[in-house]
Amino acid sequence: MLKVKNPILKGFNPDPSICKAGEDYYIATSTFEWFPGVQIHHSKDLVHWELVAHPLNRVSQLNMLGVPDSGGIWAPCLSYDNGIFYLIYTIVNNNGHIKDTHNYLVTSSNICGDWSEPVYLNSSGFDPSLFHDDDGRKWLINMKWDNRIGKNSFAGHLLQEYDEQDKCLVGPILNIFKGTDLGCSEGPHIYKRNGYYYLMVAEGGTSYEHAVTLARSRKITGPYEVHPQNPILTSAGSDMHKLLQKAGHASVVEGPNNEWFMVHLCGRPLPETDRCILGRETAMQKIEWREDDWLYLSSGIDNLPSWEIEINNNNKGESNSEEIDLVSQYDDFENASLDINFQSLRVPAETFMSLTERPGYLRLYGKESMFSKFTQSMIARRQQNFVYCAETCLEFEPETTLQLAGLICYYNTENYYYLRVSTDEELGGKCIGILASINNDLSESMVQDDNILIVDAERVYLKVEVSFGELRFFFATNKDDWRPIGKVYDASTLSDDAIKGSWAFTGAFVGVACQDLSGMNKYADFDYFSYVEEA
Repeated sequence: MLKVKNPILKGFNPDPSICKAGEDYYIATSTFEWFPGVQIHHSKDLVHWELVAHPLNRVSQLNMLGVPDSGGIWAPCLSYDNGIFYLIYTIVNNNGHIKDTHNYLVTSSNICGDWSEPVYLNSSGFDPSLFHDDDGRKWLINMKWDNRIGKNSFAGHLLQEYDEQDKCLVGPILNIFKGTDLGCSEGPHIYKRNGYYYLMVAEGGTSYEHAVTLARSRKITGPYEVHPQNPILTSAGSDMHKLLQKAGHASVVEGPNNEWFMVHLCGRPLPETDRCILGRETAMQKIEWREDDWLYLSSGIDNLPSWEIEINNNNKGESNSEEIDLVSQYDDFENASLDINFQSLRVPAETFMSLTERPGYLRLYGKESMFSKFTQSMIARRQQNFVYCAETCLEFEPETTLQLAGLICYYNTENYYYLRVSTDEELGGKCIGILASINNDLSESMVQDDNILIVDAERVYLKVEVSFGELRFFFATNKDDWRPIGKVYDASTLSDDAIKGSWAFTGAFVGVACQDLSGMNKYADFDYFSYVEEA
């Protein structure tokens, strides 16, 4: 037996959509304002997962200039039919009560290859999904967003046929399911088995009341009856620090030996808090079909998620569930492209960086401020463990106070901790300090007069150590002479649960950044970047 310890995709990897192609399994997850869009992980055994692709890597597929924090890509759906991968996704352009939600389809015969130009589908809601029926017909379903004041915004699930030849939706639009009393019905997926159409949706909202609802019908158009023990998965009301939390937004797949599995969104709050600094992650549960043709969790423990499940692999070996899978990344920027774990904000990294102008260095050209929702110059990766250390080496000669570069721990434009190098004539030249923004409040930053002069340092080493809820910066002008700088900060502010006044659906990142608010495109060179997780 293979033992699987949850979560299977650690760090910010929400809204999982799983599919099978031959003997291969793939999971697509949301990326929101991070570019390139959509993460796709691959596995041969449902145990070991590897990030293999970001399919939306061109502006013609994904234009996010100006989208709000936690806008952009919502809840992609990945499916496979007759040798072709289909990826459906929403681009959300604003965060008001009246939403602009545009749904698109791209295809590819190679999941790691080039994907097609997008086919526009509709804008009636978000979380679209494509169902391939066994009669050859294809159907699009998405939640309906009702922008009328005083109405239920989560207004049901719209079904319409997709004409693959003409690349458009055809026929009537039908609202086939209005949801249950759990509310916030979204994230629909359709499956078919034994003559039933099964509709799986997320309900309860995407936080601690999250849940998975299942309904079925003999006709794809309904009417749908709800599972007798609904919801079939939730962690609502459970002990926050003993079970996976926020369980919901699921999809299912048939695995080896006719076993079935559900992947779903989850969260792991910091001890003694309700804050999930790793964002919404992906977990997996074993499920089973019973004689009544309904799905149930195989654990038999009500509808609660399990920390660990087993997969029958025909005695081909065992996986030790006690092993801690820690990530270590070192990038010396010698390659022609960035490590796949790096992403940029809203725009392609190629618009503000170079790996060739100075071989062996990442050169970032300074762009807009950390508050910008347009062109930020930042390369960052997900925080995937509660304890880690990240480090870089910077060469930067700022000419004005409007030029900054350094190491950043980032959640969104209003929440970050930034160890940055700049210059200040009144202090005497090049200096280092910390910008701290907590819900757009900068009062925790180092005051300018407390910045430390590093006038003669050509190279500056920057480091951050994060341990659960504590975050501490260090710097050095000689590699082994690390000095702490600033206070110990509250790492939990970099979480969905700490954000006020705006959407919060992502997770904590760590990376490097450069700003030039003078507009002169001053560059900074980074010699390396390392990220090492610790138990």
